[in-house]
Amino acid sequence: MDTILAIDQGTTGTTALLMDRELNRIAEASIDFEQHFPQPGWVEHDLEEIWSTVIQTIGEVTKHQDIRKLAAIGITNQRETLCFWDRKTTEPLARALVWQDRRTAAMCEALRSKGLEPFFQDNTGLLLDPYFSGTKAAWALKNWPVLAQAQQQGRLAAGTIDSYLIARLSGGAVHVTEPSNASRTLCFHLTRHEFDDDLCRALGVPREIWPEVRPSTGTFALTRGVPGIPDGVPITGVLGDQQAALLGQACTREGMAKCTYGTGAFMLMNTGKAPVKSRHRLLTTIAWKMPREGTVYALEGSAFIAGAAVQWLRDGLRLIRDSAEIESLAESVTDSDGVVFVPALTGLGAPYWDPQATGMLTGLTRGTQAGHIARAVLEGIAFQNADILAAMQKDLGKPLASLNVDGGAAANNLLMQFQSDVLHVKLRRPKYLETTSLGAVFAAGLGAGLWSDLSEIEKTWKKDRDFDPSMSDQQRTEAMSRWSRAIGRVTMK
Repeated sequence: MDTILAIDQGTTGTTALLMDRELNRIAEASIDFEQHFPQPGWVEHDLEEIWSTVIQTIGEVTKHQDIRKLAAIGITNQRETLCFWDRKTTEPLARALVWQDRRTAAMCEALRSKGLEPFFQDNTGLLLDPYFSGTKAAWALKNWPVLAQAQQQGRLAAGTIDSYLIARLSGGAVHVTEPSNASRTLCFHLTRHEFDDDLCRALGVPREIWPEVRPSTGTFALTRGVPGIPDGVPITGVLGDQQAALLGQACTREGMAKCTYGTGAFMLMNTGKAPVKSRHRLLTTIAWKMPREGTVYALEGSAFIAGAAVQWLRDGLRLIRDSAEIESLAESVTDSDGVVFVPALTGLGAPYWDPQATGMLTGLTRGTQAGHIARAVLEGIAFQNADILAAMQKDLGKPLASLNVDGGAAANNLLMQFQSDVLHVKLRRPKYLETTSLGAVFAAGLGAGLWSDLSEIEKTWKKDRDFDPSMSDQQRTEAMSRWSRAIGRVTMK
């Protein structure tokens, strides 16, 4: 009984991973699902499509495995995406509003104009932005009558993806979540660790729609009626995807940090037992809460677009046929020849928080080639992170010695080297890049008692390679100046 099933439910697809206590990868399967864009700036997911990918990937990884060895299940998920379902039947009542969705920008601005942003930042660690779940809930209850009707009948359940999946996996037995996800809703109090009446009231969201909050490790529910899995398997670890990556990178001590390159780029630093309030528009969030270790906080900066920019080159501009081709295309030129790309395709995240910002390519000439654009896209991803780390270091009052990197785009050596250069920080890349899934394995294993504490997690982390800064101070200054001019044009009001 030493096998763990990790379900990694992401923005564009679902991965199921079977791993044992020695971190031997037994089986893995991934399936993408459709993104729905009903209007510009609106992004939705069909929850039945997501559930279908969960069932399919579970079926793939368990069909050749002795399922009797399955000790526990871990879940990690896209965080702020908000789901609505029937408490009694677990049937979805509407499409999920995805974290990238910007439809509540005007609502956030109205709340900000009332002077409420300091109230939300002080109590939740978050800023007023459509990114977070709270304004999505307020919008949906106002604009989708089926939800208001379900709420009046006491049938409405709302929550992040983890809560929905636990409900489905348990046959509707529970409506629960944990702090790393709850702390992304704008309705959860950062230090009291509960959904708060005053926060909910300010948004016009009924507190009773939210789930019960339990520690991140421990038994959440037992499986019931899930194809491919026996009834009674415990779900023992749940973390939002970026906090799972922090755990999967073994950043278990204060001052350790990671950056995950997925659809967006997410930089988190473990700040220990006390929340650090940002003076530079970063987020204060909960990393995890565990029965033995208590609550651990993190400082976070998020760029909404990272790998999604490469997908845009592939699917939108059709400059590449496969995402992996961008590295060779970018290497076909020695530099970007002055081309700068600002990846504000769904607004800008930290430290700007401009939901109305749009992307920009600047510096184009008759001599611009596809390779220059490809290189500029990779550099734009790195430049965003340089802004985030600069703000993070100012909040902490000290420089960061090194940064662990993971996610699909971390396999791109050109991007990682440029990232190290503009950050002027050593990057450490692990052998297993999908550390989000690994974090779910660790959380479930801790919850099931397969590992006794976080010190055992640290011992398992293995490095692939380091990237050391090689750019001169003058080159770095010139590069950041080009970026500053470009981002200044995007953020001009």
